[in-house]
Amino acid sequence: MRGELGNPRLLRVLNERRLLDQLHEHGPASRADLAKITGLSKPTVSAALAGLEEDGLVHLVGEVSGRPGPVTSLYDMNAGSAHVAGIDIGRDWIRVAVADLRGAFVGRTDGRNTARSSAELATVVDQLARAAAREADLDWSSIACAVVGTPGVYDQAVGKLLFAPNLPDPDIAERLRSALAVDLVIENDINLAAVGEHAYGEGQGKSNFALVSIGTGVGMGIVVNGELYVGARGAAGEVSYVPAAEDPWDTGDLQAHGSTEAVAAATGVVRAARSAGLDLATAKEVFTAAAGGDPVARTVVEAEGRRIGALLVTVAAVLDPEVIVLSGGVGRNLDLLGEAIQSRIDELGPLRPVVVPSALGDSGVLLGAVAHARSRAWDLIFDSRRA
Repeated sequence: MRGELGNPRLLRVLNERRLLDQLHEHGPASRADLAKITGLSKPTVSAALAGLEEDGLVHLVGEVSGRPGPVTSLYDMNAGSAHVAGIDIGRDWIRVAVADLRGAFVGRTDGRNTARSSAELATVVDQLARAAAREADLDWSSIACAVVGTPGVYDQAVGKLLFAPNLPDPDIAERLRSALAVDLVIENDINLAAVGEHAYGEGQGKSNFALVSIGTGVGMGIVVNGELYVGARGAAGEVSYVPAAEDPWDTGDLQAHGSTEAVAAATGVVRAARSAGLDLATAKEVFTAAAGGDPVARTVVEAEGRRIGALLVTVAAVLDPEVIVLSGGVGRNLDLLGEAIQSRIDELGPLRPVVVPSALGDSGVLLGAVAHARSRAWDLIFDSRRA
């Protein structure tokens, strides 16, 4: 590393990255301001800005006058110098957004997930991705990188998704790479939801927090010291496999989904409602009935809240997060679940995690994918400048 630090090209790139990071985080600035903030000399700042401007990564955005001396030029990063894509593959919907380097969406398409095989799914994702690029007046091939959020854990060694029973088959990863043909990162969807919440939602300014998603599945994204934590093999946060206090309806669910997911996810809520005599087809219908005052539905929802409360105490005991964000089609119903969740937390001991609903709704995974893609795009840009 000591030899590298003496490399003029590397030093130039490091200085450029420092200036771009400053502009990205704080907006337009003059050469003098950048020199003062970064500690770099004015000639170094001028040379770095000249190189970045020549390559289209920064541009002149204004001038400041009205005081003695020459007019001061203001520079900013050129957010449109590269574009990225975020892709959220959900059980029912596929969402794609194309964004600039500041995260502003310039194209978006959503479509129903009707695929019954990995080949069909890759085709649908490819069609939606290219449609989003067209909406942004871009060729898909110009996308710097794309990040895909899916259920499960991507095992790079074998190129397959593990723990993803809701996907058609585990070889979807390579089919997506072949269809999209851009720099591609595949990440667990709940991990990306945590990244999105950290960047745009209830996790902003929090160094340590957890996002627990309860919907068609159960999962958790973990942020430790401001960074996403995925564990040794990417399976950190797979709380669907935490043993539940009650036996699942079907013991076959233990291997495919885990006992907590089997009883607490949307299908578990529906099973509990039907067992209680309610002829309802979805968890949403159960919560709607509870909100309308149906006493049986309210009992089902209360039991669900107690399950979630027990899970959150487990999370708090292991991670001690500043806040736990609840998301997913089931988890976001804190208006109906909150009292039962808190009651169960109070029963289980002195730990009192702060629990809040996600601020991002259905867009959390997509926003997280875009945030992750932006970070990777910067790395790719500067890796190429070092070459």
